[in-house]
Amino acid sequence: MALASRTHPSGTERKPSPSRPPRRTFLGSTVGKKAVMAVSGLILLGYLVAHVMGNLKVFFGPDEFNAYGHWLRTMGAPVLHHGWALWLVRVVLLAAVVAHGVSAYQLTRLDRKARPVRYVHKRRRASYATRTMRWGGVIIALFVVWHLLDLTTLTVNENAQPGHPYENVVATFSTWYGNVIYLVAMLAVGLHIRHGFWSAAQTLGAGSARRDRALKAIANTLALVLTAGFVSVPVAVMTGVVS
Repeated sequence: MALASRTHPSGTERKPSPSRPPRRTFLGSTVGKKAVMAVSGLILLGYLVAHVMGNLKVFFGPDEFNAYGHWLRTMGAPVLHHGWALWLVRVVLLAAVVAHGVSAYQLTRLDRKARPVRYVHKRRRASYATRTMRWGGVIIALFVVWHLLDLTTLTVNENAQPGHPYENVVATFSTWYGNVIYLVAMLAVGLHIRHGFWSAAQTLGAGSARRDRALKAIANTLALVLTAGFVSVPVAVMTGVVS
């Protein structure tokens, strides 16, 4: 016995309604992930600006640089206990790094799902920095681990002196491998900033046909100044300017 099909009161057969796709939250969308990546990237950029300014104090001698290292652990006093402000900064930076990395990974996965079959002819990218953004991110992540082991925990710094940041910087850049690792990482940072700043501006709606040239100029200037500032420290140690 055949089952009767459902009919509309008018007598016409009712068509099954198409299933609705699941709703995505803002953070679950491509736009949301790009926004998270842009905001977290700008937080990290702000840290790099402050960090390079602190690093340049090495040119004023061991007393001032060591005093700066001590201040990092006492900033916020007497409201905050010794080291609390520094740990707060570390937590914010860690959250920004995780958000940035996870968003980048998720966007890569979404891009590959949308294009499962590779193009026969590879598309040309806009710049070298664009082509190497992902590898640059991996290099920077590995460098952060090395940098912490080198100048924070002093695990891989053979001639480290606990409580003497100036002497530890000189010890690090007195080795060929310390210089190579640092210089390669700083070049990757410069390329990452050059492309990332402009990309973040576009994502957050700051870009336009009128402002694109200015934004690109700002991105290039930031990348150049920050890279030069970071690189100047190992170069100064290698040439004997800082010793």
